Amino acid sequence: MAVSVEIKDLVKTFGETRAVDHITLTIEPGELFFLLGPSGCGKTTLLRCIAGFHQPESGSIHMGGDEVTRLPPHLRDTGMVFQSYALWPHMTVAQNVAFGLEMRKVGKAETAKRVKDALAMVKMSDRANHKPNQLSGGQQQRVALARALVIHPKCLLLDEPLSNLDAKLRLEMRTEIRRICKEAGLTAIYVTHDQKEALSVADRLAVLNGGVIEQCGTPQEVYLKPRSVFAAGFIGETNFLDGTVKKISGERMIISTPVAEWESIHGLDTFKEGDEVTLSLRPETLHLGDASPGQPNVVGGIVHDTVYLGEVAQHQVRIGGDGGRNLKVFDLNPRILARDGEQAASVWVDAQDVVILPRGNA
Repeated sequence: MAVSVEIKDLVKTFGETRAVDHITLTIEPGELFFLLGPSGCGKTTLLRCIAGFHQPESGSIHMGGDEVTRLPPHLRDTGMVFQSYALWPHMTVAQNVAFGLEMRKVGKAETAKRVKDALAMVKMSDRANHKPNQLSGGQQQRVALARALVIHPKCLLLDEPLSNLDAKLRLEMRTEIRRICKEAGLTAIYVTHDQKEALSVADRLAVLNGGVIEQCGTPQEVYLKPRSVFAAGFIGETNFLDGTVKKISGERMIISTPVAEWESIHGLDTFKEGDEVTLSLRPETLHLGDASPGQPNVVGGIVHDTVYLGEVAQHQVRIGGDGGRNLKVFDLNPRILARDGEQAASVWVDAQDVVILPRGNA
């Protein structure tokens, strides 16, 4: 049965370093929740506090309404999936999966049934009698998942489970992990630094930076409506331009930057004239070529470098002359290529795609 996980004002330090800094977070029953951020941001420390491997200095952790802050790991009813798989090499697949049940003194008949069901869920029934060294990396990770699922955990915890797999297997296992969690009706908390993994799998995610949560929301919310320069820069690619709010008129805001003036429909309730801000322009929202009459945010530029990938070209476009700025522009089904030369082209963006953020280190 899926449970909620509530983290209240949690603090965990290591010496002078505050790895988790007063984090408060609620994860809903049955939610697949991602903790995302760069190395050292506190995501793994937070996960290990939830698992019971680290004891926080202050704050509390509740699962299904019950406080578990000081309980040891084996009394929390959580299943853990590690980056390294952590399978016993001398045991068969079935024996590895059964290990946690044997430690819990579950009867042989019930153990056999639950092992069979768990292996079926991860599509490994035909490998039950194999040893781990006879399996591929993806198969070993499926076994590790089955071992975590077989104990019927209240919450499944995954610590960068796909980082040891090659690119093709990572893509395959993303889909499988989501399917397994949803079929089992599990609350799952998943740590990763891989933005694509989080965007493609999560119900919601939290972006961590320096032990605090920069932003929490659905993948689409965090990507399209970042609240900080850090969140915008960490989730996907973007172009940053520092500027000043020049004018607010009706439903439009004009931002002045060293290379151009930009119009946006965002931030009207947040910023006032004279505020220093940072613009975020996603490369896929920028367009090359002629714009419709009356289109705002049209800037002349020079395409001077292109990475051609077939279905898309990644351009570097210089705006504002020789002392200006480069913008990265993604061009789907590209027609303009400038691998070894330069080509003049207009760049334009809709006002709804100009995101305004508090001034940050862009």
